[in-house]
Parts: sequence; structure tokens; C-alpha cells
Amino acid sequence: MKEKPSFEQAVLKIALPVTLQSLLQSSFSVIDQVMIGQLGSGSIAGIGLGGKFASLYSVVLGAVASAAGIMISQYLGRNDEKSAGRSFWSNLALSVGLAAAFLVICMVFGENIMAVYTKDEAARGLAVNYLRILAISFLPMAVSSMLTTMLRCMEAAVLPLYAGIFALVCNTGLNYLLIFGKWMFPKMGVAGAALATVTAQIISCIVIFLFFLHNKKRRGMKLTVRSRETEVCCREHAGRPLDQGRRAQDGEFKWQYFKILGPLLICEFLWSLGENVYTAVYGNIGTAACAAMTMTIPVQTIVIGALSGLAQASGILIGKSLGAGAFGRAYEESKKLMKYGLAFSLMLSLILAAVSPFYVKIYHVEPEVQELTRSLLLAIAVIAPVKVLNMILGGGIIRSGGKTKYIMWIDLIGTWIFGVPLGILAAFVWKLPITPVYIILSLEECVRLGISLVIFRKKIWMERIR
Repeated sequence: MKEKPSFEQAVLKIALPVTLQSLLQSSFSVIDQVMIGQLGSGSIAGIGLGGKFASLYSVVLGAVASAAGIMISQYLGRNDEKSAGRSFWSNLALSVGLAAAFLVICMVFGENIMAVYTKDEAARGLAVNYLRILAISFLPMAVSSMLTTMLRCMEAAVLPLYAGIFALVCNTGLNYLLIFGKWMFPKMGVAGAALATVTAQIISCIVIFLFFLHNKKRRGMKLTVRSRETEVCCREHAGRPLDQGRRAQDGEFKWQYFKILGPLLICEFLWSLGENVYTAVYGNIGTAACAAMTMTIPVQTIVIGALSGLAQASGILIGKSLGAGAFGRAYEESKKLMKYGLAFSLMLSLILAAVSPFYVKIYHVEPEVQELTRSLLLAIAVIAPVKVLNMILGGGIIRSGGKTKYIMWIDLIGTWIFGVPLGILAAFVWKLPITPVYIILSLEECVRLGISLVIFRKKIWMERIR
């Protein structure tokens, strides 16, 4: 009989591939910005502003993927593949619809959106061009996200990693060719970076889809849209209305789904909107400040991405324990995961502080921008452990029980009661430089962590989805 892996082994099986994939995904923006950084501060600011609005779509898509992960992990935890399949298809359809809506918004209103972010006409023009091309990647991102969520819940997280490696190679090569106009390719600058990212996302989607089909066939899973009971009922009552019991079960499923997804969509959308307000704050401080903050984004993404696997593993493994009704085990495992996250995040913060002077030298920008970037990186290193704990608690553990309304209120309080008002005061009333503004904005992370710890210790987040 095959020995069951330990909890730590199960964590690594999910967390390590997810972390590596997140780092690869993060490297898309790193490569874009390092290469674009050779063209000057204006181009860096343009790609940062355009990418920031695109991140609004990524966050909303992430909310749908999170809802899917919560339900699928709990259903698989009690060996209910039919319900897992229904959750997968429902979320895939919603993701595709969201991709189409955001694509239209970016194409039609791109100029109006970027006008809110910056008054610099040159940076705004580059941002609009970048955003409109990048928006084409939204559909393959939607499909890839749902397939990746399903594979991770099936504990096959390494397969999307392989697709990410292949896509990274494509993105890097195309960036070099299209940004700088090598090998008879046109010199496209910012637009070339966007086109390279779109192509890489399409390739990644195709590879993940092929891996998904292979893994599903190997495991013998049948991910049907409807449960077996519904199919039987429909066959027995062909030509007649569905019985009231089945209607009630279908209604209960839909209510459970929207009870999980609704708060996630609200909180992720409003949180991301708050992040976009922060970007507008930085952009209106000045182009140098905006460029400096943009230069820190790849580093922030890498630091957070390095531990995002732990947050993903938290949601999946704790969700499976809750689905199996093992509440005591779920609570003890959650505490272990938070300790792991804190230890690794402290280590990463020390590394970030040490490499910050060398990182800023990569970019061919003014010394003023380099110094602003370095001071921001030190501030980021200080706040990173708090952000990581919020990821593990809010992004994994608490929402694994389906009580997503708690996460919604935590994020709304942190972002809109503390973060946004303080940021506006710091930038426009007190007129502080970019680094103090960032530090004041980051106090919202401390507020969120405090509330999350109270909810965790009360155990009111622990629930088994029906």
C-alpha cells in the first residue's frame, strides 16, 4: 500500500510548483520593464500605468478562480467529482464572459481610463497603446486560470509550471525581437512588449489545455456540467418539468456558489480599484515618482509570488480538510502554514534590502529615479511579511471555508476606510514624497492582519460546504 505523504510533503507538492509558476508569471512584467527600461522613464511609466488597469481584470479573474478553488477542493475532499465538475464549468463560463467585457472596456475607453492615471500626455499615449494590445490576452488568461485551478486541486500543480516555463521562453525571445526590432522584426517599443505578452499567454493556454486533457484522462475523471442525479432525473422525466426536489438542490447549489463568489468579486474588485487609486496618487505626484514605483512592481511581484504558492496550498489543503469534516486538523495545519510563511517572508525581506542598491542600476534612468526606487524597496522589505501573512490568512485559510464575506469586509475596511483616505491626505494635503506616501498607505495591511487574526482565532471561518 502506498504511504500517504506527510502534511509538509503535501504542502510542497502544491506550493513549490505554484510558487515557481507565479515567479515565472511575474517575470513577464520583469522582462517587459527591464527591456523597456532601456528606453527611458516615460516608457517605464507608460507600461506601468497600462499594466495597472489590466491588473484590475487579473484580480477579478483571480476572485472567480478562488471561488472555484474553494468549492472544487472541498468537493474533491469528500470525493464528489460530479459537483467538482459542475463548479469548474460554471466558473469557466463566467471567466470567459468577464474577459469579453474587459476587452471591450479597454478597446473603447482606454484613452479615458488612462487620463485618470496621469497628466503626462506622452506617458498616457504609450499606456493606452500598451493596454489595448494587452487586452487581447484576457481570454486565454481566463481559460488558463480555470484549467490551472482545476489541476492544482487535483494535486497536479507541476503541469501548469511546465506551461509557464515554455511561455516564459517565448515571452523573452519575442520581447527582444519586437521591442528593439531585431532580426528584421519592426521596432515596436512598448507595443512590442504587449504583443509579446499576448503571444506568450496564448501559447501557455494551449499547453495547459493539453496537459489538462491528458491528466483528466489518466485519472479517469468525468467533469460533467450536471450531477449524475440531475441526469437521471431528466431521463426519467423526459418531457416533464424537473421535480421539486431537484429544483431545490439546483437552487441550493446556485445560492452556495454566489454566496462564495459574490463577496469575493466585490472585495477583489474594490481592493483592486483601491490599488488603482494608489497608482493615480503616485502618477499625480510626478512622472519620476510614478516611474520609481513602476520599477518596484516586478520586485514586489516576485517577493509576493515567491510565497503565493503557500497561500494557494493553504486554500486547497485546508479546504480538503474542511470538506472531510476534519476541523481540528484544519486549524492546526493553518497555524503551521502561517509560521512557514512568516519565516520565509522575513528571509526574503533581508535579501531584498541587500540587493536593492544593485537592482536600481539595471535601469537606464535618472539618478533621482534610482534613489527613489531604492528607498521604496527598503519600505517594501519592511511591510512584506505583513502582506504575506495577509495572503495566507485571507487568500487561503479563511476563505477555504467558504466564508468569503469576512474577507470582503476585511479588505473594504483596510482599503477604503484606511488606505485610500490616508493616501489622498499624504499626497495631496500633506504633499509628502513618494516613499512616506507608500509607508502610510501600507498601514492598511496592518489593519487587515489584525482583523484576520481575530477571525482566525474565533474559528468562525470553519465550515463544510454542502
